[in-house]
Amino acid sequence: MEAYVHKMVESAPDQSLLELAKHLGYDFEVSASSHVEPTFWQTDMLRVFISHLAVHKKWAAGLQQALLQYGISGFVAHKDIEPTVEWLNEIELALRTCDGLVALLHEHFHESKWTDQEIGFAMGRGVPVYSVSFDQSPYGFIGRFQAFSGVEREPSTLARALFDAYRKNKQTQDRMNEVLLRRFEQSRTFAEAKERIGYLEDLTIRNPSFAKRIAKALESNSQIDGSFGVPIRVAKLVKKWSVK
Repeated sequence: MEAYVHKMVESAPDQSLLELAKHLGYDFEVSASSHVEPTFWQTDMLRVFISHLAVHKKWAAGLQQALLQYGISGFVAHKDIEPTVEWLNEIELALRTCDGLVALLHEHFHESKWTDQEIGFAMGRGVPVYSVSFDQSPYGFIGRFQAFSGVEREPSTLARALFDAYRKNKQTQDRMNEVLLRRFEQSRTFAEAKERIGYLEDLTIRNPSFAKRIAKALESNSQIDGSFGVPIRVAKLVKKWSVK
């Protein structure tokens, strides 16, 4: 029965989900801000909502910072919301526009008035939900999804694990492919070009235009052209991706 319900709500429009939430006692009022492009997301990155308890906002902010190097923009409510902004509207806007959610399951996470609703909102939209277990084990619906251990783990190592998960997840794979290609095109150093070509070599799903774009990037970006070994790797990818 749970699987059937999840399947039904997965593709339901936002308005239907809001009406269902209201029927169940949750009031997510649609405001004008829901149609405004958020300013808290980094441009041309995957958008991930980081659900956490206020007492652990420092760790959440560390994860947010670590994710940036992988082209993932994280939203941390207690850090990103300005004091003058209606925080509930901003959280709702972040939930409406995120590509995924990561729940940091510290002790008392389940007792929060907001965290479970954040997870439910994201699941209702059908975006990938990952949990990170610290003092709290995954429970309810999130117990069926991929979980990571956060015990004695630095934000930087978790960020890498989440990056790998998002670029392999069928729901975010296309988006991450575009993010990785754009970041390669915008490489600012030889080291960045060398690191980012490696991510492109791992792609399993490719847009037909990718071959032309990396070839053009090689011509126009001196940091790519001058990075030792990268031009040869670009040529191999162009040949590989151009084969029908």
